[in-house]
Amino acid sequence: MSVTENVVDVEQYKITEEPYYEPVGNELALYTSAYAVRMPMMIKGPTGCGKSRFVEHMAWKLGKPLITAACNEDMTASDLVGRFLLDKDGTKWQDGPLTTAARIGAICYLDEIVEARQDTTVVIHPLTDHRRSLPLDKKGELIKAHPDFQLVISYNPGYQSLMKDLKQSTKQRFGGMDFDYPEEKIEINIVARESGVDVATAEKLVHIAQRARNLKGHGLDEGISTRLLVYSGQLIAEGVEPLAACSMTMVTPLTDDPDMRDTLNAAVETFFG
Repeated sequence: MSVTENVVDVEQYKITEEPYYEPVGNELALYTSAYAVRMPMMIKGPTGCGKSRFVEHMAWKLGKPLITAACNEDMTASDLVGRFLLDKDGTKWQDGPLTTAARIGAICYLDEIVEARQDTTVVIHPLTDHRRSLPLDKKGELIKAHPDFQLVISYNPGYQSLMKDLKQSTKQRFGGMDFDYPEEKIEINIVARESGVDVATAEKLVHIAQRARNLKGHGLDEGISTRLLVYSGQLIAEGVEPLAACSMTMVTPLTDDPDMRDTLNAAVETFFG
C-alpha cells in the first residue's frame, strides 16, 4: 500500500487585505518584538474583545501565513498533529494545523485553548521551548519548526475553572498579553467603522454595553462584547429598528432569564426608546 504526502499551498494562508484593528495601547509593538524572537504568546481576554482580530492583523502586518484552529473538548492530539487516511491511491498522511504551520513557517493560532483536553495540549510543549520541534510518533518523523513559525494561544479567563485551565507547565512556556474591551472612545470608533452606523448611534450602543458589563457576576456570565455591538450596528445600518436590532444581538444571545432580559431591554430603551 503506497503512502502519499500532501503538498501545501502557503499562499492560501496569507491574509491579503488589512484586517481593521484599532490599537488600545502598545500591543502592536509588544507583539512585533515577541515575534522577532519567536516567543510563544498567550492572549487572554473576554469573548468578542478583539483577540482573534488582533492576531489576524499582526499576521497581515508581518506578512506571515496564519493557520487558526478553534479548540473544543472533543479535540484530540491527532486533530492538531495529523493522521493517516485511506483513499483510492493507498494511505495518505494528512497534516493537522499545528504540523502544517510548523512546516511552512506560519503563525499557528489556537483559539480558546482551555477548551481542549490537557492530554491534547501537551503536544505543543516541544514547539514552545528551545527544541522548537514536533514529533510525529505515528509517522516516525521529527519536524524541526520553520524559522518563521510562532505559536499563539488564547482563552477567556472569565471561564476558567479547576477543570478548564492550563497547567503551569504549559502557561510558563508563553509570554502573555491581557486584552479587555476598548475604552469608550476607541470602542465607539470601532463600532462605527465596522458596522457602518453614525458615531451618535455607535455611542448609544457602547453606553448600553457598559451598563450590561456592570452586571457581570450579578446575573450575567459575560457582558455585551464589542462583536455584538458591531452586529447590532450592522442591523441598524440595514434599516432594522434599533430596539429590535438590540434585542436580537445584545439581549437574546446573552441570557434566557426573564428578569435579566427585562433589565437589558430597559437599558436599550433608555437610549433608543
